[in-house]
Amino acid sequence: MRAVRERCVWSQQITHRDLVPYLIEESHEVIDAVETGERAELREELGDLLWQVLFHAAIAAEDPEDPFDIDDVAETLTDKMVRRHPHVFGDEVASTPEEVLVHWNAAKAAEKHERRSVLDGVPQGMPALALAQKVLGRAARVGAGDEVALAAHDAAEVGAAPESEEELGDLLLMLTATARANGWDAERALRERLRTLTDDIRQAESA
Repeated sequence: MRAVRERCVWSQQITHRDLVPYLIEESHEVIDAVETGERAELREELGDLLWQVLFHAAIAAEDPEDPFDIDDVAETLTDKMVRRHPHVFGDEVASTPEEVLVHWNAAKAAEKHERRSVLDGVPQGMPALALAQKVLGRAARVGAGDEVALAAHDAAEVGAAPESEEELGDLLLMLTATARANGWDAERALRERLRTLTDDIRQAESA
């Protein structure tokens, strides 16, 4: 990576922002390899994703005001993982995955004590469906989003709710097809609905 950054005229001009589309693409290619079960592709795509990390670290090392390199990245990660696994590196005990999660969330909360909202730290650039699932999870923590849960319950009462992940996929596809037939933007529709839910969560937190 160091040699490429020093000797490749294209690489020399690349910034963190320039790399974002490649980072997204490589991440999705890793996901594809995982879901298809192609081991050779997974090995290759993990390497491509690692290259993105190395590239960002190489760019960061040249920052005149706040430089850091791949060793600093690894050290920060190591410190974080030690803090979040007190049952491995400390005296805490966790015999179930649920107990591990309790330790993880406690450590994470201590690290992020400056955050004022459960929504802080949720990447808004996530795909809408993934973002919706994340936001709904955070909403439950502060008692917001009840109308969404009620709608899901009502759908289940009339037999409209899916009973498997496959049926859920069918329903999402049907809804997407409905949006397309009406000239609606399904991604935008969900994002706009999430904005309303976000407002509800922040109001619940300030109440």
